[in-house]
Amino acid sequence: MLSQKTIEIIKSTVPVLEVHGTTITTLFYKNLFEAHPELLNIFNHANQKKGRQQNALANTVLAAAKNIDQLETILPVVKQIAQKHRSLAVKPEHYPIVGEFLLAAIKEVLQEAATEEILQAWGEAYGVIAGVFTSIEKDMYDQASVQEGGWTDFKSFTVVKKVPESDVITSFYLKPADGAGIPAFLPGQYVTVRIAIPGERFLFNRQYSLSDAAGKDCFRISVKKERPGTSPDGRVSNFLHDSIQVGNSLELTAPAGDFTIDLEKRTPVIFLAGGVGITPFMSMVHAVADQMPEREIHFLHATDNGKMQPFRSELTDLAQKLINYQLSFVFKNPDDEDKQLQHFVKEGYMDKELLSSHLMPEADYYICGPVPFMKAIITCLKELGVNPDRIHYEFFGPAMAL
Repeated sequence: MLSQKTIEIIKSTVPVLEVHGTTITTLFYKNLFEAHPELLNIFNHANQKKGRQQNALANTVLAAAKNIDQLETILPVVKQIAQKHRSLAVKPEHYPIVGEFLLAAIKEVLQEAATEEILQAWGEAYGVIAGVFTSIEKDMYDQASVQEGGWTDFKSFTVVKKVPESDVITSFYLKPADGAGIPAFLPGQYVTVRIAIPGERFLFNRQYSLSDAAGKDCFRISVKKERPGTSPDGRVSNFLHDSIQVGNSLELTAPAGDFTIDLEKRTPVIFLAGGVGITPFMSMVHAVADQMPEREIHFLHATDNGKMQPFRSELTDLAQKLINYQLSFVFKNPDDEDKQLQHFVKEGYMDKELLSSHLMPEADYYICGPVPFMKAIITCLKELGVNPDRIHYEFFGPAMAL
């Protein structure tokens, strides 16, 4: 329990963190990896290069400072981060290292403003926050390992099938190398894939949504191939597409994530996907079709053109299971053939006019895709009067401010 004085000191640092937070976390990661390069085996290098991890940590530290006297208010965010930590095999022994370098970064950036009193208060506060994380993560590790078919940390899986879904997205079907079964998972959850790329010093971790319903004898992940040189993500996605073949092995952690659909509810569901953001919704829509086919589903997907549209036949065939189902494709640059497709509804972007035609006060809206897409869609929904409690969204990678 923190003293009232410590709480007041932490809260007094909020204005400074609002200005210097990202500078502090950027320096923190730089110094951390220089001293402990082995931790680069855990972190997503692409998120580091794009600055997303630094921004996400700065936002988390700021939120903790603002709510240090009532940490329970940020528990949903803590649990979301803990899910990612468990999926990446972050362990209790990593927290003291992080605390040491975070305090050092605060001192280096703020210089004389970082008094001994402030550093001591933040040291105490970090201990409490780390304790919350490790406690929640312990429960998650226990749950992942004791469930039927579960395991701890990473496990070897064999690629048993590789299927192109579009010009840029390929699905990989994965079975445990030891022949064991796989655990159940919630629709919308993801796994961490760890690979060693020849010539690279460190391992690479990437989190990919499970793109099919649970209850099968294998996992399916569906990976977008990034154009080389356009994104740090391309290193891994290109290796998977070009070098991983049927019979090869990949290491996986057990499914994780809290962006899931409530299969007990009967409210209509509106799926709004951009690009590869469609993948968690494939798991969700299959689960609904299997367990509550009478539930009303509107599935809208935006991508560049018909050749970029994944799962077209699979999505169309769901009409044979779902009783009240609308499927809509939005193509930014359709050709004449694309415009003749059965479910093509709009050229350009998913906009307010299109969304207004799918408005239902009682519906739940699920959004996933690139950050600009999500920002535009969520803004439109709020302007159309949709209750924020009915808007659910997922970031691929660290959470960012919209």
